[in-house]
Amino acid sequence: MAQLRLRGVAVISALALGSAALAVTAGSAGAAAARAAAAAEAAAQSGGSICIGHHPQPAFWYTSGCTGHDEPELDPVSSLAGSAQDLTWTAVLPKDGRVPVSSVGPTFWWGGTVTDPNPQALFGQAFLELQFYPDAIVTNCASDGGFNVTYAPDKFSVCAPVWQVGAKSNAETAAFNAELYDGTTSTPLVMNAGDTIRIHFFVASQNEGWHVQVADLTTGQSGTIVLNSRYGPMLPAFSAQKIGNALGWGLVDDTPNSFVWEIGHTSDFATPAGQYCTPGQASCDSYDISHWLGFTPLQIKSVTFADGSAPSNWAVASDLGGKAEVNQDCSSYGGPYCSYPWYAFNGTSSAFTYGGDYPGTKFDYGQGSQFATTMQCGGPFGTDSTYCDTVLKPTP
Repeated sequence: MAQLRLRGVAVISALALGSAALAVTAGSAGAAAARAAAAAEAAAQSGGSICIGHHPQPAFWYTSGCTGHDEPELDPVSSLAGSAQDLTWTAVLPKDGRVPVSSVGPTFWWGGTVTDPNPQALFGQAFLELQFYPDAIVTNCASDGGFNVTYAPDKFSVCAPVWQVGAKSNAETAAFNAELYDGTTSTPLVMNAGDTIRIHFFVASQNEGWHVQVADLTTGQSGTIVLNSRYGPMLPAFSAQKIGNALGWGLVDDTPNSFVWEIGHTSDFATPAGQYCTPGQASCDSYDISHWLGFTPLQIKSVTFADGSAPSNWAVASDLGGKAEVNQDCSSYGGPYCSYPWYAFNGTSSAFTYGGDYPGTKFDYGQGSQFATTMQCGGPFGTDSTYCDTVLKPTP
């Protein structure tokens, strides 16, 4: 069983890796079986304690063992009142191929900025990450933001940590964490690769925390998480899904809600599990486009708001500068382990994808060049303190 902890960090320097990540070899069924056996063996053991999480401004400190990470995001944009409070995402889960989905990063998530009733919370804000773990079934979602998973190819399960920063302590901690259960049971909601899912964020009342309902439209199963911390309900911090309504202690001038694929870590089932890694390292599959193209991609089919409307625009951002991060660690940009994965619109599936140009790609928006490489937007920490959102053109 791999033990993983998600927590925010400001460390972005390279850390030495131990043994290489789980080997991935295209080709025979024997190679696939060997890959699955190696992953199962890694998953059967307790992984090292690691920290990854929502990337904050560099003024904050974190517990020992935390490492930096990378959060490229996709933002639906709307000026509609209430669009950041009631929104529904529809997506198709990715599927293992010649490489497992889990090879390119430990989790992808849908999240948003919420109010934090903790009187010590910086700006009175916290950040929800509804984290999906590929090739994994959750056995525990810990109060400190940690989680335990067991290896299960082509399965997905979920924890929902909410991250806060102390105004006086300058420390980021988990204000809340909950497991997504199947209905009213105490067993995890387990979804399958290729399933169509619907994620609905909505406010039931001001006396209850934000509701997050996940429905597997393929199996008919569903589960709901309500964001109630020990200090009280956590609710959407903004009304409209506009660029600039951003998390105060974050690094991006973005929309309140977004989709993110965590990259810059080895697989949950590598040895060591979830190790921080950087472009140029042969064990850092996040920055190797051939790995992304080795499985069937996640498809983000749509976002709708309370009145049924769709986004007016879509935008993207990286909190480490996209290609600038690769150029910092690689002698030249491009090629194996030295490319920054990107968002694209697929005309065949009529959906956004992340990773590379999958068959059917219609717009790739300049590939890795779609992300701002320098901080040119402002925020509570001054001018040029955040990466700007890039609006994707043409709008699909």
